[in-house]
Amino acid sequence: MADDLSESFAEHQAKSHTPPQDFAVHATRSTPSQRILAAGVLIAFCIWASSVIMTLLFAVLAAYFLDPPVSLLERMRVPRALGALIVLLLASSLVGGTGYLLYDRVDSFSKDWPRYSKVLRDAATEVDKSMQKLESRFSEITPVETKNTRTVSVEEPRPLRAFLIEGLGSFYSILLLITFVPFLVFFMLAAKRQIWHVTLELFPLGHRGRAKNILDEMSRMLRGYVAGNALVAVIMILASYVFFSYMGLDYPFLTGLVSGLLNMVPYIGLVLSWAPPILIGITKWKVLAPYLEVAGTLTALHIISMNVLIPAIIGRTVRLNAVALTVGLLFWGWAWGAVGFILAIPIIATAKVICDNVEGWEPVGRWLGSS
Repeated sequence: MADDLSESFAEHQAKSHTPPQDFAVHATRSTPSQRILAAGVLIAFCIWASSVIMTLLFAVLAAYFLDPPVSLLERMRVPRALGALIVLLLASSLVGGTGYLLYDRVDSFSKDWPRYSKVLRDAATEVDKSMQKLESRFSEITPVETKNTRTVSVEEPRPLRAFLIEGLGSFYSILLLITFVPFLVFFMLAAKRQIWHVTLELFPLGHRGRAKNILDEMSRMLRGYVAGNALVAVIMILASYVFFSYMGLDYPFLTGLVSGLLNMVPYIGLVLSWAPPILIGITKWKVLAPYLEVAGTLTALHIISMNVLIPAIIGRTVRLNAVALTVGLLFWGWAWGAVGFILAIPIIATAKVICDNVEGWEPVGRWLGSS
């Protein structure tokens, strides 16, 4: 994609009758307060239009991930639109086939769910009894003056309308992703050169060289991030599957898939990855040792992925310091939920690329990338 962008930029410069140096670009330098205000407005818009922005970002990441095979087909004399359609259909078939293979396992697990839920209810009951005993003993030690009157609080049920509105909001977000992402990805892949060309035309002639550098660097960063994460996710899923099969867990592939993906989440993913194998193992393991083995092995996998695999595979393309990464994950996770954790790193990395190449914003870019 970067090579195509360079060709598009060269073609545009060749067609231009007036060289860039003949134009004097007079831009008013913005003040720090104006930059902060602009950033606040942009963030507020992202939160307000979260469904649309998330759909667009997912489409952009998917387009960068699928662009190499489309470019390969184009070099083999296949028209780009046809190549984009072929690659998109193959990717959709792969996702659909994976979902079909998982359906039987999910269906079997749903039939066995009463067996697991009974153990969970019994455990919750025992914990509740222990808490009641602890509270009664504490009240005997520290008596408190009470009145004869007893206050009873009744929680009003939430109206049905509130549940319907909340459900429709989630359904609307999912519908946007399922419906629009394939079309957006196809259009981005098929009309890539035209999109790059008109994007460069948004900038004054004297600034198009810098804009081209930003887009080139963003292309390399996003493609490396998506491909690297996909590779690390496959490694984590396979490693979890092999370990759970060795432990004799039921549904090892389904458990390994969920646990491996959760283990990819920075920071909290370590604890989240424990939940699936512990849930499956509660009907089989009656001693503490297997649970400790699961926790220790998944912790080791998390440490290897975060400190060895990700730095080696993705670290060259995404350079962010720990503070910026943590703050970004907290903010976008709060704003967009689970989707925010997925999109936080590419958003921050893109912001760093822009700051590195925009005059006046270089200190922010250096801070985001400082180690």
